[in-house]
Amino acid sequence: MLAAKLQSLTIEQPDYETYELGDFRLQSGAILPGSWIAYKTFGSPSSPAILYPSWFSGLISDNEWLIGEDKALNPKDYYIIITAMFGNGQSTSPSNSDISPFPDIAVYDNVRAQHQLLTQKLGVSHLRCITGWSMGGGQTFQWAAQYPDFMDICVPFCGSARTSVHNQVFLEGVKAALLAGNGGLSAGSKFGRVEEKGTEKRTWTAEERVVGLKAFARVYAGWGFSQAFYREKLHETAYGAKDLEDFMVTFWEGWALKKDPENLLVMLQTWQAADVSLQEPYNGDFEKALGSIKAKTLVLPAKTDLYFPPEDSEYEVQNMAPGVGELDVYPSIWGHWAGGPPGNMEDVKWLDERLKRMLNSTPKHNA
Repeated sequence: MLAAKLQSLTIEQPDYETYELGDFRLQSGAILPGSWIAYKTFGSPSSPAILYPSWFSGLISDNEWLIGEDKALNPKDYYIIITAMFGNGQSTSPSNSDISPFPDIAVYDNVRAQHQLLTQKLGVSHLRCITGWSMGGGQTFQWAAQYPDFMDICVPFCGSARTSVHNQVFLEGVKAALLAGNGGLSAGSKFGRVEEKGTEKRTWTAEERVVGLKAFARVYAGWGFSQAFYREKLHETAYGAKDLEDFMVTFWEGWALKKDPENLLVMLQTWQAADVSLQEPYNGDFEKALGSIKAKTLVLPAKTDLYFPPEDSEYEVQNMAPGVGELDVYPSIWGHWAGGPPGNMEDVKWLDERLKRMLNSTPKHNA
């Protein structure tokens, strides 16, 4: 009895590590006090390094499906580092700190923290590749513009170098739905998380959390998968849902109710404001920022992605220097989820084949 009781009191240890950043100065000039970045590594530090940042709301474990001895991201061949975004609940976030109000976080800040982790803690001075899905793809683009000599290869999939106006509209919808559960109002795209100054410090009752997160999930449901996905009833055949309402409850609400609303609001703001040109020496010149990328870059949008359509990716590649950028489009009806946690193995295979080709064919850095 005593052993069982003691076992029940044991605190489960995280399967990732943290690196202390201290009082971390953000691009805005604000300080993120006593901060840290969470990460997990696979393979030997003596192998070529690959960075694989997390995505919106994603935990480190949510990235692991693309790593394996049968995959391009093979721990026997590469030293693979998954990093967690600020606000994801593992790196410094509202849910695991007493920082309130939590400052706005730029993609620039996430990437600088990752750079500090790599160079000061892990001893990595060069990356063979950086790759990521969704906001992980956005961080991949940011790395390529922020530290253009640091990597050989970039493979952003289902992501963008700048959040488009249409994407901001989508994000305003989910943000407003979430805040409504707490009686709050959005300040508008990119400009903070609440309408009135002084109302940044929110408390959520259990009921408000459920109402807000369920509303957030149901707005998100119309964007994550494509029209063709629902038309072909893949929510039933691929996920075993009895009908659409069952899918809304089991898949979408089930996902959202595991999240912390304040964490989501931090990451939403980061996503809305994303733009690789909002840094020196580009000063808002988006085309100049794209033209500065030196790493061989394979941009992989999905044909039916409602967030990051291929047309936006085409423009990004067109503005890269000759021979730097390449475009390949997922021939998938899974929408944004074509590049995400695997729903069908055909899309996983398609992505993995392209990662293998890039890793096998791109010349290594000679410095």
